[in-house]
Amino acid sequence: MKIKDAFNDKSIKVPFFAPEITSEDKKAVLSALNSTLLTDGPKLREFENKFASFTGAKYAVGVSNATSALHLSLKACGIGKGDEVIIPDMTFVATASAVVLAGATPVLADIERKNFNISSESIEENISSRTKAILPVHFAGKVCDIDKIRKIAKKHNLKLIEDSAHAIGTKFGDDHVGTFGDAGCFSFYPTKNITTIEGGMVITNSKDIATYVRTLRNHGILKSLSERYSKGRPWEYNVLEPGYNYRLDEIRSALGISQLKRINALNSKRKEAFAYYNNKLESSKGIITPSIPNDNSHSFHLYIIRVLKEQHGSSRDAVFKKLVKSGVRVSVHYKPIHQFTTFKKIVKIRGSLENTMQVYKEILTLPLYPQISRRLQDIVIKSILS
Repeated sequence: MKIKDAFNDKSIKVPFFAPEITSEDKKAVLSALNSTLLTDGPKLREFENKFASFTGAKYAVGVSNATSALHLSLKACGIGKGDEVIIPDMTFVATASAVVLAGATPVLADIERKNFNISSESIEENISSRTKAILPVHFAGKVCDIDKIRKIAKKHNLKLIEDSAHAIGTKFGDDHVGTFGDAGCFSFYPTKNITTIEGGMVITNSKDIATYVRTLRNHGILKSLSERYSKGRPWEYNVLEPGYNYRLDEIRSALGISQLKRINALNSKRKEAFAYYNNKLESSKGIITPSIPNDNSHSFHLYIIRVLKEQHGSSRDAVFKKLVKSGVRVSVHYKPIHQFTTFKKIVKIRGSLENTMQVYKEILTLPLYPQISRRLQDIVIKSILS
C-alpha cells in the first residue's frame, strides 16, 4: 500500500502518520451508505457488540469521539461542580477539557520517568476532600500501574475512569484496559490503532453507566432513532436530562467493524516496526529507547525516544529540526497541560511535576504505523544517527 503524504508536501519523505484504509473498508462504508438509516442504527449496534466482545466488557457505547466519551463517563459517574479529578500533566488536552466540561477541576499529577504513565505516588499526594475521581491515561499504548491505582481508588472511595485512547489491544494480565474501573474511553481518530475517521467508545460493566451514556449521547432522549420510527408515533419520546449530539453514525460504525477485524494484525505490524527502531537505536549514545514488554500489555501506539543533550550532543529541539529538514515528520507527545493558557487559570497543582518537565524537554515521537516500510524507517534512523 503506497503511503500518500497527508499534507501534500513533496519535501516530506516520511509522513508522521498514515491510516490504513483497505478496499474492504471502502466496501463496508459504501454498503452502509445504501441504508436509509444513516445514524444511530444497526451498524452502530453491531460495532458496539463486537467492541464489547473484543475488550471483554459487558457494555460498549459508541460516541462521536474520545472527548465525548470522557465527558459522558465523568457525568455518568456523578462528577460535577466543586469536584476534583486527578489526571496526568502529560496528556492530550482532551483529558483535561473533558473534566472541565463536566464542571469539575483537573488536578495535575506527575508521571513516571521510565514510561511516561501517571505516577501512583503523585496521585496519592494530590488527593483532597474534594477528589471524586482518578482519570489515568494508558500512555502511548502501555498499561499504567492500574492495579495500584485501582487500590488507591478503592481505598479513598473514588471513581476510576480509564483514558484508553492509545490502548486498543492493551491488556493487563488477561484483561483489556478500560475494564478495571467504572468506565474506559477509546479513540478512533485517524492516528489511532484503528480508525473511524472521528469516533470513540465507552466500555463499562455497569448497566446504569451504559444506559446514561447511551441516553445523553442522543440529546437525553430515552428512545433510539429506530425505536421512535418503528414503535408508534416518532415524536412521542421523553427527555429526562438535557443531553448532547454525541452520536456515532452508520458509515463510521461500518468502517470501525471492518477495521476491528484486523486489529491484532495491525498491532503486530506496529510491534515489528517498534522493535526495528529499538534494534537500530538502542545502542546510540544519548538516546533512550522505549522498552518492549514480554507480555501483551502494549498496543504500540506511539514510538517515543528521549534525547539526552549532555550525552547526545544535541537537544531534542535540534534533533527535531534536523529530522524536519531531512523530510521526516516527527512530533512531541505532549506539551504539559499546565503550560496552556486556558488551563493555567483552572487546574490545581499540589505536588512536584519534576518528571513531567524533565521528560518534556527530551521526548520525540517518531513515525509509527502498520504500513511504514523499513526503507522509510531507515531514513528516520539515519537522520537521528547523523
